[in-house]
Amino acid sequence: MRIGIIGAGHVGSTLATRLAGIGHEVAIANSRGPETLKDLVSQISGPIRAVTAQEAARFGQLVVIAIPYGRINELPIADLRDKVVVDACNYFPQRDGHDPDLDEDRTTSSEKLRALTGADLVKAFNAVHWQDLRDRGRTKGDPARLAIPLSGDDEEAKAVVAGLIRDLGFDPVDAGYLGRGGRRHQPGTTAFTAELSAAELDALVHAAV
Repeated sequence: MRIGIIGAGHVGSTLATRLAGIGHEVAIANSRGPETLKDLVSQISGPIRAVTAQEAARFGQLVVIAIPYGRINELPIADLRDKVVVDACNYFPQRDGHDPDLDEDRTTSSEKLRALTGADLVKAFNAVHWQDLRDRGRTKGDPARLAIPLSGDDEEAKAVVAGLIRDLGFDPVDAGYLGRGGRRHQPGTTAFTAELSAAELDALVHAAV
């Protein structure tokens, strides 16, 4: 699959490393320009290149957004419309600035990102420690295999993202639709950064109000 990644922090760069390593074509971008990613790309084995954010959005059959929530208005919106987009962002008001809609729980950060982009949006990779994403992938059936929650309204898009999660050595757990499901694995929930098996995580997210 061709995968665009916008954001080269811990989560974005770890996903780029792992996904390119298993053969996906990856185009990664940050806010400072492709030339600042030369060192990162040179250390990754597999099909990867550094590009602009607009190029990453155009390149990807699937695009991962892994930037601070407060910077989503800088995204190449038109190039994300109708694409499968993975939202790995989290809202932290002390970093991103206060958003009254989110502070008062009128909506979720993922629903706002979907409205902004018009994408087939799936929330995933936001609730896993980046070190676990880097180090703890396991083969299917391994008792130490961890689970990663995802949520979204488009079942086909969720199936694609669930497949990627399995490719990386984790079990996907469907937390539900984007609004209610996303609330079950956002910061402040018990599922956020929990290191659990699929059965444990499934029970946790579906017990959540």
